[in-house]
Amino acid sequence: MSNTAGKVIKCKAAVAWEAGKPLVIEEVEVAPPQKHEVRLKILFNALCHTDVYFWEAKGQNPLFPRILGHEAAGIVESVGEGVTELRPGDHVLPVFTGECRECAHCKSEESNLCELLRINTDRGTMLNDGKTRFSKDGKPIYHFVGTSTFSQYTVSHVGSVVKINPAAPLDKVCILSCGVCTGFGATVNVAKPKKGSTVAIFGLGAVGLAAAEGARVSGASRIIGVDLNSNRFEAAKKFGVSEFVNPKDHNKPVQEVIAEMTNGGVDRSVECTGSVQAMISAFECVHDGWGVAVLVGVPKKDDEFKTHPMNFLQERTLKGAFYGNYKPRTDLPGVVEKYMNKEMELDKFITHSVPFYEINKAFEYMLAGQGIRCIIRMEH
Repeated sequence: MSNTAGKVIKCKAAVAWEAGKPLVIEEVEVAPPQKHEVRLKILFNALCHTDVYFWEAKGQNPLFPRILGHEAAGIVESVGEGVTELRPGDHVLPVFTGECRECAHCKSEESNLCELLRINTDRGTMLNDGKTRFSKDGKPIYHFVGTSTFSQYTVSHVGSVVKINPAAPLDKVCILSCGVCTGFGATVNVAKPKKGSTVAIFGLGAVGLAAAEGARVSGASRIIGVDLNSNRFEAAKKFGVSEFVNPKDHNKPVQEVIAEMTNGGVDRSVECTGSVQAMISAFECVHDGWGVAVLVGVPKKDDEFKTHPMNFLQERTLKGAFYGNYKPRTDLPGVVEKYMNKEMELDKFITHSVPFYEINKAFEYMLAGQGIRCIIRMEH
């Protein structure tokens, strides 16, 4: 066991004290892991839009002070009571949604929506005792989606921690713990385009580009990118996107534009924006008879999806995907191996890198729409 096992660790963490205000690097105390928990030394983070969304606290229940961060990689420092499958020194990816392996969803071959550990953005404490493992000056600091990786050390439930190949470079595979798997899996596991098919991707941020990468490795013959920001089109070419549509350039619905481009519609579409209008367009642009649309983006609370029932009766299929339908502990080690075997590319997603003390710069890049993924080096 490590010499810090069972003791409180003092370390640096980037604390969000209030909505939209720059994160502050503070010295915090991280309590030891309790039953079914693991304490992790975080080495690399990538900033995901979800972190920014909850930092801005627009449209959800604000909870501060909080340590954000969920797309990360690190090493097990110590384990709590009852943890047998992980040990200190293991290389791991913490994941915002878990796999308890005991609930009906975990036992189902079709679902990855673990009843115990599925994402809960409102909860700021640990499941075991309803308390936080973070504190500063004796006052609690709240957790975020069970990961809180913007801290040099964090505590997670064992079911949300995935052991991976120790040879995998953590500064690359950290991006698999959220965005890349969400998009890539939505295409390969849910949309399942056949070789030679046409695929439309709505939204060309990191998740959309990962969905495009999924279409590329599936052998799609045409990948059409749809985005309101034409500046994203150049970067998307690296991910197999060969044609681009900006809905603002047309005076008719984008689904009609795509139907005309593709002789009646695409075989598959994947929506990665969260805009309900994009969701409707993604569904209505697929070909009748066999077209499948997959929704990935998270809509606003009061959004409603409206389409004519005839679109279904003409044998179009609409599906949703959560985290690419990957079961974290079961499937993620294999995705890491795909990268190690050069069956998928990750390096092209990483456009920026900053040291931990410049974490706010990563937020600035994302808010300015610059780059795809920014790596944050935790620098112990």
